[in-house]
Amino acid sequence: MTDPETLLLAGDFPAATHDDWRKLVDAALKGAPFKRLESKTYDGLTVEPLYQRDRAARAVTGRAPRSAWTVMQRVDHPDPAAANAQSLDDLENGATGLVLVFAGSVSANSFGLDPSPASLARTLDGIDLKAAAIDLNLSPQTRQVVREFAALVKQRGIAPSKVDLRASINPIGGFAASGKSPRAWNDLAPYFAELAGGLAGDGFHGPFAVADGRVIHNAGGSEAQELAFALASAVAYLRALEAHGMALEAARDAIYFRLTADADQFLTMAKFRAARKLWARIEAACAVAPKPVLIAAETAWRMMTQRDPYVNMLRTAIAVAAAGFGGADAITVLPHTAPLGLPDALARRVARNTQLVLLEESNLARVADPAAGSGALEALTQQLCAAAWSAFQDIEKAGGAWAALEAGMIQRDVAAVRAERQKAVAHRQDILTGANGFPDLHEAVPAVLDVAPVKPPQEGAAAVTAAALPRIRLAAPFEKLRDASDKILARTGARPKVFLATLGTAAEFTARASFAKNFFETGGIEAVSGPSADYGATGAALVCLCCTDKAYDKEVPAAAASLNAAGARHIYLAGRPCDHEAALRGAGVQSFIDEGGDALATLQAAYDIIADG
Repeated sequence: MTDPETLLLAGDFPAATHDDWRKLVDAALKGAPFKRLESKTYDGLTVEPLYQRDRAARAVTGRAPRSAWTVMQRVDHPDPAAANAQSLDDLENGATGLVLVFAGSVSANSFGLDPSPASLARTLDGIDLKAAAIDLNLSPQTRQVVREFAALVKQRGIAPSKVDLRASINPIGGFAASGKSPRAWNDLAPYFAELAGGLAGDGFHGPFAVADGRVIHNAGGSEAQELAFALASAVAYLRALEAHGMALEAARDAIYFRLTADADQFLTMAKFRAARKLWARIEAACAVAPKPVLIAAETAWRMMTQRDPYVNMLRTAIAVAAAGFGGADAITVLPHTAPLGLPDALARRVARNTQLVLLEESNLARVADPAAGSGALEALTQQLCAAAWSAFQDIEKAGGAWAALEAGMIQRDVAAVRAERQKAVAHRQDILTGANGFPDLHEAVPAVLDVAPVKPPQEGAAAVTAAALPRIRLAAPFEKLRDASDKILARTGARPKVFLATLGTAAEFTARASFAKNFFETGGIEAVSGPSADYGATGAALVCLCCTDKAYDKEVPAAAASLNAAGARHIYLAGRPCDHEAALRGAGVQSFIDEGGDALATLQAAYDIIADG
């Protein structure tokens, strides 16, 4: 029999040790501190450049080994007949569950189902409710759908115990998203418990209440903040259910989690693993036997882009893989065209097949907790657990999730992280391909359905108000500039332009000219390039000098003078001015663009310059 060692690709090479690696890295750093290779998350967690295997780690108990997660498909077409046709097609082609998205819910995206009994019945016409999981995405105004669904099951003569219903009752999440509630939590808790208890009494096995972290993620919050809010919501629901007559273990079983999966693969994996560990700690505190909680995932809204939306396919594929590796029990993919409107059949099929390919061809669900023992993922998971638990304790000290929302504490903490994220996107430190990096001004826009957005159900009078957590897409500020460019193109037949005046040889100017082209076109300002003498024929209001630092003293002053004389309205220089700023400004350079600068502010100012002309 062949010795397995002889089959190792690296079998003929000596084993590399951690110390060997460090010696090579230290040589490359040339005296710089090793900590330079570390990075920080938005929670302040440290990510090291190299980890060794964590041999003491144990797998996190979650989804059963070799069992696929539930492939959930969104149902959000406002026309119930069309929604029904989409649902039947999805279930016939691989989906194993449906997310019924009602108008006004957290992820409705300006569309969604009408909450009437007739609409619900028509949407689910011909669908075997015993064969597909049903997850309701509700708003405070559509919560009655829970009872209507139960009535529909009874009307069809189906035993509720045979229906996999995830009822998604979530008054705390609704309050966080809308900032309004007709009643305070103390008055709402009995109604919440009655609604969940009624479903249990009817024979549904649940879960009924969802601790939903999406509202935090949508608002730009961090992973620890999302976990802390979801955990605090779950604890509030646990207390309410027990206080109003449900046995503690039954109350625990009535709760599930919904978290966001985004394109940061390792943080997403760690977040889903941390959620199980944190909930197990709550179970231990309640002296109930631990039991894997159901965790649903939805791909992130805030990472989606309208521009170059095909990249959204890559983002969601990474997010699905990360959630699957992290042990999610159910995953919903936002179709890649969702930021543009109501997705068509192609976009829905891609969303569904993203999961099916990863499950059936890549076999991602074969191994339970594949991250177990990975030094990097174990460290990230533990750090996230500690940070989320600390944030959860702060919420509990404030009186719980509802009280913390009323006091504005959660909103304030999330806003601080959101500002950091938006700054990183504005400075292009966090790249969203197609939006603030690598734009395509000539891209073809994919089709969406010609369906008008729907108005969500009217809210009643609010007895309790708080600041609503916003729902953002990080690419939106750059997309607004691209929209402005499109309007100028439609009105004049040409986009706003910047002339890249190249100085020196191609080897000398190409790197900075490429940077400048990418920089300006993220804002919809088309870049044309050539020597300074070519400027007059371009019709560009803006000019950017592209050269090496060595040209600052000799070539830039003359080039700037000639460009100003030719009518340039504003002259930029690609690169840092270093010690030459005063001289360069004196020569006519007005602004500098460089890696890490505030690209968004510079581009917004460029449109002001164009408009003033």
